[in-house]
Amino acid sequence: MVLVTAARDYVNRMLQDISGMKVLILDSQTVSIVSVVYSQSELLQKEVFLVELVDSISMSNESMSHLKAIYFLRPTSENIQHLRRQLANPRFGEYHLFFSNMLKDTQIHILADSDEQEVVNQVQEFYADFVAVDSYHFTLNIPSNCSYMIPAVVDPSGLQRFCDRVVDGTAALFLALKRRPVIRYQRTSDVAKRIAQETSKLMYQQESGLFDFRRMEVSPLLLIVDRRDDPVTPLLNQWTYQAMVHELIDIQDNKVDLRSIGKSSKDQQEVVLSSEQDNFFKANMYENFGDIGMNIKRMVDDFQQIAKSNQNIQTIEDMAKFVDNYPEYRKMHGNVSKHVTLVTEMSKIVEERKLMLVSQTEQELACNGGQVAAFEAVTEFLNNENISDIDRLRLVMLYALRYEKESPVQLMQLFNKLASRSAKYKPGLVQFLLKQAGVDKRTGDLFGNRDLLNIARNMARGLQGVENVYTQHRPLLFQTMESITKGRLRDVDYPYVGDHFQQARPQDVVIFVVGGTTYEEARSVALQNASNSGIRFILGGSVILNSKRFIKDLEEAQRITKSSASVV
Repeated sequence: MVLVTAARDYVNRMLQDISGMKVLILDSQTVSIVSVVYSQSELLQKEVFLVELVDSISMSNESMSHLKAIYFLRPTSENIQHLRRQLANPRFGEYHLFFSNMLKDTQIHILADSDEQEVVNQVQEFYADFVAVDSYHFTLNIPSNCSYMIPAVVDPSGLQRFCDRVVDGTAALFLALKRRPVIRYQRTSDVAKRIAQETSKLMYQQESGLFDFRRMEVSPLLLIVDRRDDPVTPLLNQWTYQAMVHELIDIQDNKVDLRSIGKSSKDQQEVVLSSEQDNFFKANMYENFGDIGMNIKRMVDDFQQIAKSNQNIQTIEDMAKFVDNYPEYRKMHGNVSKHVTLVTEMSKIVEERKLMLVSQTEQELACNGGQVAAFEAVTEFLNNENISDIDRLRLVMLYALRYEKESPVQLMQLFNKLASRSAKYKPGLVQFLLKQAGVDKRTGDLFGNRDLLNIARNMARGLQGVENVYTQHRPLLFQTMESITKGRLRDVDYPYVGDHFQQARPQDVVIFVVGGTTYEEARSVALQNASNSGIRFILGGSVILNSKRFIKDLEEAQRITKSSASVV
């Protein structure tokens, strides 16, 4: 429960020490940080009667001196300006200011100068500057996520903002865990190197006192890698529950918006999918789609039994028992209908887009050789009227990543066919992907065909056969974790920053993916942690990707790079 507990503890400390009626004021980022670890009913229990956004509260002049204001904000210059204006004309009885990261001295002076009426009771730094979507998985929800693909000369300030946010987020994470890590990065990525160096400078020079926890055990490892080292994982269809919901419907801060699905009832328009709040989801989030159907059927059967017993009310005692159990009954009813709605909708999408067929070819492209058969299969899908544009694009991208060197002629044929078949296709997008994440740019052995050990392992897997053709793919992250566990992560590929080296095998490892993580990778981390290897892995990234988001980031980066080239 490490990440969720750390973030929850900070929110608890903010709310429980201040008695009386409260208003909680957040910004667009801290609203996500709080919402994934604290439910609305829990906020009410802590006497929080109003939750507002800092920029919208600036618009109002209504006095609420009976309320105590708790601000939880990122320490940005915009937020400091909002506070300056609000403190000049205070509306609340007391002001308690909490910031999710380190404040600059100048910001503290601005706040002190603005508090002429002395309404500020306290100013504190609470290092919850990350969105803890799960126990071992966090995101930073960076809006302009495509910045990592754009050359530094094109948009230097955009790249600097991106890097600053990653440095802030990882620094806060280690302050929350009360540890200072040894830092390594992927050699082939300029942006990973830059973030690693800036993080090291912050932890070992600028704020070395803050990070000096005087602990004697082995330092944890922070490994910064680039999404472009494994562009395959975010392009694949998913067949385990959590990853599949995100791929086909979309999960944002552990919530799923069901408004576009016609049949959802009023209280089911936005549903929560959190392993902290939903036991069925916790037990099934990493299960295969086929097994989910069976497990939901069992849950529906159990619910029907309870519903039947509730219909049989004959005495006053029965009625009292029903009233006592009603909240639990309502909750169970909501849970059953939520999961049934999700699985029904996903089954419909799988059928409409012929995803069983498409996914089989995707998995073949990601996991097995055979260029001739792959070319024929992709060509067939491009000619098939029933296949959607995004699925055609993903298949060509996967083929290009796999066979860019082996079959350039066939690749050109696929590019031309894709352009003629898909009206929405942006010309040159697949070539842009290869420029960003082609074989010459990558460090890891993505397709298991560089390293002799991986080639042998793939042959053995091929001979044994595969348990499930739809989930045979393993993210590159799996190999990375295996290398760390066995002490085989090569210094030449993943150099250390500065003169801080790992003396022994680390017990805690944070892997940060610049460009975003996937739920398939989060599943790999959870399974690895469950295997009791003696190392606890935590996965973080700039966003949580599905194929739609990954392709959108590519298109945006291509557009910005193109427009800057035409200006030159």
